Amino acid sequence: LLDPTMVLLRASVVVVVVAAAALRGTDAYSPPSGRREFLSTGASAAAAAGAAATAAAGLGLDPLPASAAPAPLVGSIDLPPLGLGAWAWGDSVFWGYDKKQDGDLREVFDAAVSSDLAFFDTAELYGLGRSETLLGEFRSALPPASAERVQIASKFAALPFRTKASDVVKACRESAKRLGGAPIDLYQVHFPNAWSNAEYWDGLASAYEEGLVKAVGVSNYGADATRAAHAALAERGIKLATNQIQLSLLYRHPIDNGLLDACRDLDVKVLSYSPLALGFLTGKYGADDPPKGPRKKIAEQLFADDGYSSLLATMREVAAGRGDDVPVSQVALNWARAKGTIPIPGARTLKQAKQNIGSLSWDLAEGEVRALDEASSRVTGFITPDKSPFPKKDINTGLVMFDS
Repeated sequence: LLDPTMVLLRASVVVVVVAAAALRGTDAYSPPSGRREFLSTGASAAAAAGAAATAAAGLGLDPLPASAAPAPLVGSIDLPPLGLGAWAWGDSVFWGYDKKQDGDLREVFDAAVSSDLAFFDTAELYGLGRSETLLGEFRSALPPASAERVQIASKFAALPFRTKASDVVKACRESAKRLGGAPIDLYQVHFPNAWSNAEYWDGLASAYEEGLVKAVGVSNYGADATRAAHAALAERGIKLATNQIQLSLLYRHPIDNGLLDACRDLDVKVLSYSPLALGFLTGKYGADDPPKGPRKKIAEQLFADDGYSSLLATMREVAAGRGDDVPVSQVALNWARAKGTIPIPGARTLKQAKQNIGSLSWDLAEGEVRALDEASSRVTGFITPDKSPFPKKDINTGLVMFDS
């Protein structure tokens, strides 16, 4: 049985090995040796400057002249309240993708576009480029006016042998080609590495400056790493637009440990991936009908957890109060929206897409959010951050990269 701790790395044993063979050149890897000091101090520099300004005001000193104020950062992005995650579009390892499904995926794509929710999240690792290729093909088939409304986010795989800023730029160019050649709306570092993280941020900045992307972000970054990336990009005058993190009623750690608050303080939009918790918040599965493949082990743990069954009961109660035909999946998505995030659930069928889009027709009441919070806090059988395979620290700087 596959250990559920590997789920977060997208079936990493298979995917990363294959990705390494597909993406790596012939150069041998050698660990980086030097680091820049701002990694250990940059995250606190802005706070120190703010404290100094406050102290000056308290002493009656004149504030800095307007000419000394920093210029606004470039690279903001406006996004709809809901996106669509395209991990399953091309991924045969975890989701059992088959090219015969492409017609269904095209229907999902068209439904999102027609609903003005045409924001899709993909990555070079998803199907080793197949997900990007599908999105590029679907967008190119649209009339020009409709194609212009489509926003696509993709991600750079921070594989161990990639250690230079130029690796980010090169990968970005390849992703842009697969997506049809237009600048990528949002380009993100997919997950932390154990080294070279600052080089990746430089690569994001270079990709922006070269016009390859319209905005940049990170994914699976903890609070300290988000602050450091924000500070490093700001040195280049570029905004850290987003942090894509796992968040759901079964995985609320970013709320409990302050990561969500840190993003809010930095004005970094949060994209919440897996808001349906790999399908376990849809009400689709039961002890007698568990999912197949890698998710089966997680299912066994959840079905043995009384907290999980209590959470589903609370979700069903909320859904029933909104109408007989409201699925519990909409409750999960609206909880993620209530926390100030942009959920990006997956969808492989038109029915799933319509259910996701339908969540925007109503909002949770404050009392319902509290009831869901209380119920979700009692669930213990899902994935926990301590068992994640993502590197926790940059081994050269000691910077905490991943916390949830």
